[in-house]
Amino acid sequence: MDRTEQRSVALRQPFVIEGLAVEPGKRRLVDLPISKLSNHAPVTLPVHVLHGAQPGPTMFVSAAIHGDELNGVEIIRRLLRTLDPQSINGTLLCVPVVNVFGFISRSRYLPDRRDLNRAFPGSANGSLAARLAHLFLTEIVKRSQVGIDLHTAAIHRINLPQIRCVFRKRPRVQELGRAFGTAVMLESQERPGSLREAAREAGVDVLSYEGGEGLRFDEFAIRAGVDGITGVMLKMEMLDTIEGAEMPAADKKAPVLINASGWVRAPEGGVFRTTKRIGDGVSVGETVGHVANPYEDTAVEISSPRRGIIIGRTTLPIVNMGDALFNIGWSEEFPDRASPEREVLDDPMDEDEPID
Repeated sequence: MDRTEQRSVALRQPFVIEGLAVEPGKRRLVDLPISKLSNHAPVTLPVHVLHGAQPGPTMFVSAAIHGDELNGVEIIRRLLRTLDPQSINGTLLCVPVVNVFGFISRSRYLPDRRDLNRAFPGSANGSLAARLAHLFLTEIVKRSQVGIDLHTAAIHRINLPQIRCVFRKRPRVQELGRAFGTAVMLESQERPGSLREAAREAGVDVLSYEGGEGLRFDEFAIRAGVDGITGVMLKMEMLDTIEGAEMPAADKKAPVLINASGWVRAPEGGVFRTTKRIGDGVSVGETVGHVANPYEDTAVEISSPRRGIIIGRTTLPIVNMGDALFNIGWSEEFPDRASPEREVLDDPMDEDEPID
């Protein structure tokens, strides 16, 4: 470190959170008090603060807003192993588990069955979900310029690694999404009460990363997440090199931009068979699977109604009539308003699915 850099570090102020000061070039795990369990055991929101040696933007990375979505927890753990605060320009705030209660009980929800990603912006005196949302928004999100929120599909489904954001009229968000480097970037409208909506209203750009399935580790999705966050940090000039990244940035290709998607659903109940995987391309009328009667030698053929990419699918071989089997995404021209023919996901179990 030369004299100019030493002077810059000396002038840089500590990052203060919960009354604790994190000096430039240092890292610290800070516990934000949330509540107490019924047995009086304290519950906190742990935050890793990496306060870079040099000035720069503040970015947060969060996982497990839904307590059963575990890939993000491992992504952040691996990310923290690769980063040195001395090499960071700015400040990185990492929250591996936002919904601590759901994480402990392996549940998507909070103890009162509320969905935390419907509780933003929250309030200091509301329900448990409202209080946790308010704490996270106030202490983490609003102190950042950019955020990356890590998700998986709901249980018994798997998602192709993808970035979801509103990029049509937000060039900076699109640039950051491209820098993340997933194969697919999905135009996904914000839902009322979601973190993305509350963050946007606070002036913070947030990318939602989806990859893998609930309650399972997916190595491909985890690696893509670690490398994607590194790519965004490089784009924001928070990092000067990609040392420690799991894939070189040169290997990244421009994502396919998707602004429409829809579920193919089971026409009958029975045993579902398919050879299609997430990421596969499909054409109109192509056979993508069969639902067979377990007691008779009959099967119903399932055809794709669209040309597109499979961005999600069920992991269950036993299905009922109407169950979601494949999520197919495709690109339309961006109209001034939503086309009445446009198909969109209608499943409330997937938090950041695109809606009109």
